Amino acid sequence: MADEAKAKGNAAFSAGRFEEAAGHFSDAIALAPGNHVLYSNRSAALASIHRYSDALADAEKTVELKPDWAKGYSRLGAAHLGLGDAASSIAAYEKGLALDPSNQGLKDGLADAKKAAAPPPPRRPPSGADAIGQMFQGPELWSKIAADPATRAYLEQPDFMQMLREVQRNPSSLNMYLSDPRMMQVLSLMLNIKIQRGEDSDLPQTSSPPPPQQQQKQEQPETKAREVEPEPEPEPMEVSDEEKERKERKAAAQKEKEAGNASYKKKDFETAIQHYTKALELDDEDISFLTNRAAVYIEMGKYDECIKDCDKAVERGRELRADFKMVARALTRKGTALAKLAKNSKDYDIAIETFQKALTEHRNPDTLKRLNEAEKAKKDLEQQEYYDPKVADEEREKGNEMFKQQKYPEAIKHYNEALRRNPKDVKVYSNRAACYTKLGAMPEGLKDAEKCIELDPTFSKGYTRKGAIQFFMKEHEKAMETYQAGLKHDPNNQELLDGIRRCIEQINKANRGDISQEDLQEKQSKAMQDPEIQGILTDPIMRQVLMDFQENPSAAQHHLKDPGVAQKIQKLINAGIVQTR
Repeated sequence: MADEAKAKGNAAFSAGRFEEAAGHFSDAIALAPGNHVLYSNRSAALASIHRYSDALADAEKTVELKPDWAKGYSRLGAAHLGLGDAASSIAAYEKGLALDPSNQGLKDGLADAKKAAAPPPPRRPPSGADAIGQMFQGPELWSKIAADPATRAYLEQPDFMQMLREVQRNPSSLNMYLSDPRMMQVLSLMLNIKIQRGEDSDLPQTSSPPPPQQQQKQEQPETKAREVEPEPEPEPMEVSDEEKERKERKAAAQKEKEAGNASYKKKDFETAIQHYTKALELDDEDISFLTNRAAVYIEMGKYDECIKDCDKAVERGRELRADFKMVARALTRKGTALAKLAKNSKDYDIAIETFQKALTEHRNPDTLKRLNEAEKAKKDLEQQEYYDPKVADEEREKGNEMFKQQKYPEAIKHYNEALRRNPKDVKVYSNRAACYTKLGAMPEGLKDAEKCIELDPTFSKGYTRKGAIQFFMKEHEKAMETYQAGLKHDPNNQELLDGIRRCIEQINKANRGDISQEDLQEKQSKAMQDPEIQGILTDPIMRQVLMDFQENPSAAQHHLKDPGVAQKIQKLINAGIVQTR
């Protein structure tokens, strides 16, 4: 399970989904807290989203778990550098190079850290594009982008973050990215002016000078304003016939699109296709006609036609430098069509890749949802394709043979393969739980025993496995409850009856104080982690009852007449929190 979570994290990291990757690595760490690689991977993901303090904590944990692993110091150096501590970063990279002198990543990191630590050379005052680029160096950049609703979403887009970091490293590179509307929006924000991006003007708006009459009044406040003859209005610009025709075609195309949208809502798909096709004939510079027609083809089940339209939309969108959201929409619809056409797990690969490309263009929640659905469908199909009960039985028998030879790790490998071939075989979960118990891996064994009961509530062996593990973990009350639950399905099962007898002996022994102080403390510590015990101890009424037990025994006897109170007191006694004498 930890490996699966790690694999998901690696895939998300590779796709630039760093927040999601960190979440998957956290899940893996919860399952395998001693794995240094998981902390290293999460450190890299956190550093990628500028959470350097958290990245540093994970890097330090990596080095603590595996002090002779060079990559851990690479993570440590990167985190220190992100926090602006160049000296600590240099020290970390040098420690890593002492372990692995040929590691190029450590060498590059050390060079960056030394560069950051060196005093900056004297520079000439920036001018032109460099001067504007310098505006991206200040600390207020991130706060301004995050505070503006129009730019806040850009911080979640990996390609945009990469552009910003490049401009920060090299201000003169700003000109390379001004064709991107997002960069122009941020530039407008930093300059505190509104930049017009329409056909009429590429210049920022400026306030118009005061009217001549008002200007005269300002210059000569005590003299009467002179009459100013109105300036002749400019002659209207003549529009060429070609331009007039182009605008008319665009307007007609929009009307066809609106008609197509109306037909789509009525589920009159054939008519919608006709309108969108006519719109494309009138105006081939609007890729929304293609993406809308692609959506209709999906509804009609014509997935190949949808894919063709989406490919055209992406290609034409690149040529026209169309809005990246429109390109993302085309890719998302293509991915949807590919997922619909998928017949086996391999077919989902290209759909998943297409969704990931769409997310690099624009991180849309709907696209992310479709990606997750495709990944789940692929995994389910892989499991179905791998399903083979006959092979599963063979692997289970091999595992049983290894168990008899006390080769428990080898037995677990065979049981793992058996479960991949048949994930609903309760016997395999039961046998693997026994292996984990022999190896002292009680939490893993407990999960397998609970899986047995989940798959088949009448499977007695599941209850005996679970009860035995809880008994070994000194959770005698929980073990007795498990055995009692099993007896409801199999009242004469001797293993279950013997388990209850052993639990009662241990509970009575604890109640009499016939256990060591160390065992008592361990039992109380585990009990205090139980939410039910915590709820009893924080209940004001129960706290008063416990005080009466210590100070007013007669009142305590009165409390015990309440069945609910008596049950809670017995729970505390069984847990070792309350002792009787």
